[in-house]
Amino acid sequence: MLRRDAINLERNGPKTMEKKIETLCVQGGYTPKNGEARQIPIYQSTTFKYDTSEDMGKLFDLETAGYFYSRLLNPTCDLVAKKICELEGGAAAMLTSSGQAANFFAVFNIAVAGDHVISSSTIYGGTYNLFAVTMKRMGVEFTFVSPDCSAQELEAAFRPNTKAVFGETIANPALTVLDIEKFAAAAHSHGVPLIVDNTFATPINCRPFDFGADIVTHSTTKYMDGHGSAVGGCIVDSGNFNWLEHADKFPGLCKPDESYHGIIYAERFGKAAFIQKATAQLMRDFGVTPSPYSAYILNLGLESLHVRMERHCANALAVARFLKSHPSVAWVSYPSLEGDKYYELAKKYMPKGTCGVVSFGVRGGRSAAEAFMKKLGVYAIETHVADARSCCLHPASSTHRQMNDEELKAAGVGPELVRLSCGIESAEDLISDLAQALDS
Repeated sequence: MLRRDAINLERNGPKTMEKKIETLCVQGGYTPKNGEARQIPIYQSTTFKYDTSEDMGKLFDLETAGYFYSRLLNPTCDLVAKKICELEGGAAAMLTSSGQAANFFAVFNIAVAGDHVISSSTIYGGTYNLFAVTMKRMGVEFTFVSPDCSAQELEAAFRPNTKAVFGETIANPALTVLDIEKFAAAAHSHGVPLIVDNTFATPINCRPFDFGADIVTHSTTKYMDGHGSAVGGCIVDSGNFNWLEHADKFPGLCKPDESYHGIIYAERFGKAAFIQKATAQLMRDFGVTPSPYSAYILNLGLESLHVRMERHCANALAVARFLKSHPSVAWVSYPSLEGDKYYELAKKYMPKGTCGVVSFGVRGGRSAAEAFMKKLGVYAIETHVADARSCCLHPASSTHRQMNDEELKAAGVGPELVRLSCGIESAEDLISDLAQALDS
């Protein structure tokens, strides 16, 4: 198994300069040597050969770097994970088969049966269900708090067995903006890490580690891929949280792992301990493995991420301004829109822009919203978001349909809400499509 504190150091050589994020999108993670492939290679292999059993034994003991089975690690996947790690400014990273798997691993790596986690209530419906239903069955209890809660209300949610705090930079689809510093301060005062899903903002527009977050997750299926081609996820650890200072809270990281000959991850792997444990234990046992080809496709999307995000944000702002002025629209939510509830917070954490997603309410409620979507031509109705192609969704009847009315309200998802994902087409065409659908 690869020791992630040694990822590609030999291949990439010493760091010679601090590169801008635009350059990292294109060239991060992989620097070919003389005569090697310019694009990252696809290691489409399940297994890797070694000369002796002793060589392989060192991998199983986590004593040396290398690969032996792609269910745990694969060179192509690690090269792409390293690029995302560099984009986020982290210490170690790993890819997973989906964003849902990334969020599950990020929490379950430190919170197990009998533990408690605090989460923002305005999160993606699938993540809410993972936490409130599936992980509850596994014995992990969650308390959901409003992202707008006061510091005192947030403080009151903590328990002696709280192991983490979770939130989304920009919530899907409510588009609330997480006050990262507030949530980080509360988490750290109780000796636990803050986990932030940064899918919508991407590291182009926000780097949560700069504001105190400890672990970042992504559904790479969204903007990072950007073309609806490959499902995937990623976990990045900042390396800043000192697990050993809170050893009693995190025995999985700070006490011997008998399934790996008594290794103590926090001592052996330092800043890479969280990711190493997630790979050695969770990927080994759950096997939510990204394919090398999917990682390759993801890397192609990453190469243009910085260019696309600028266009996504510009189109979304133009669309939000149009919707705000239309008589058939009851309300508009877009953090970068002047006058939005989260405008100032968005300026603080995402001064270059937020995302390409706009939520709004159609006057007339659920039936009017569904009728509106049937009239769209450029926007496609899809269970997807954050793509080069524009699409739309009615969350109350799709991604959030498992929630009751009270839960929908807490998540900021009313029956009239329509979520638009503005792609990189002509803003004029996007607005014309919306206009004809609303007018009809």
